[in-house]
Amino acid sequence: MKKLPIKSPAYRYVEKSFKEWLDVLGYAKDTVYNLPVHVRELLHYAEEQGKSELHHLTRELIRDYYQLHLKQRTHQKQDGALSSAHLNKHLQALYKFSDYLRQSGKLILAPLQLKREDKDGDGISVLTEAEVKQLYHACEQYPVEGACKRAAWFFPALALRDKAMLTIYYGCGLRRNEGLHIDLNDVLWDKQLLYVRKGKNYKERFVPISKAGVKHLETYLFDARPLLIKGNKDDAFFINERGKRMQGQMMLLRLNQLVRRTENEAMLQKDIGLHTLRHSIATHLLGNGMQLEKIKDFLGHSSLESTQIYTHLTKQDE
Repeated sequence: MKKLPIKSPAYRYVEKSFKEWLDVLGYAKDTVYNLPVHVRELLHYAEEQGKSELHHLTRELIRDYYQLHLKQRTHQKQDGALSSAHLNKHLQALYKFSDYLRQSGKLILAPLQLKREDKDGDGISVLTEAEVKQLYHACEQYPVEGACKRAAWFFPALALRDKAMLTIYYGCGLRRNEGLHIDLNDVLWDKQLLYVRKGKNYKERFVPISKAGVKHLETYLFDARPLLIKGNKDDAFFINERGKRMQGQMMLLRLNQLVRRTENEAMLQKDIGLHTLRHSIATHLLGNGMQLEKIKDFLGHSSLESTQIYTHLTKQDE
């Protein structure tokens, strides 16, 4: 949802202070960004009810906001109510905001007593092929020039790395840890194959790479990685800003940033992680006619039973 206007000076102050509180406590950057955005919706709702003072934020008002407003609200760009995953994100924001008010001494709220929502279906989020294209396009949306003091090559290099990340997790369907452990020698360029040496249960496999995928990986390897590695000797394929192997949390932060850049409300309401890209390619391959047995080998599943979940997801989309 677009940023909603807040008129009350008290509310504007408490929103900014809440964000700083999260940052000081060491929460992930994504959490520090998202939770105050959700809280702003609460504050906007309170103002619409004619309640613009901090003491107006009672348990009853917050419960009404959640039960009568959020749970009844529809998607901005598609039919239907908000997903359980998205509602749970709002709940997390409300509970953390309540903790902040109490610990900062600004307001003591009675326990909210709002239950988490059950996951929709089997809890698996899947992106559409159009949404995946939006993620690739979002890689090119750099910060406004001058907003960050970085070298001219920095953001273009991250864009190439982001495209390589999408290629590995979506194009090749790798699990989170499989992608993190890729080394330089694991890409077999002449055969257009990726050697997965650290698969689940220590199983190895070879995964095909599309021509477009090979191009994304090559461009990152030759045009971006040398700038990030800074002369260090590290065999890791994915390198962070310090020239070391990237960790899972940073990968997830990059993916979430791409999701936000799309400004696609339907995508923002999904519970998206690196595994979402793997689920998505499996569903797309099945929808495009690939045999289940081949998808099983592509994903590195031990049995068809694990792969058959995608037949259920495909039927849900029909």
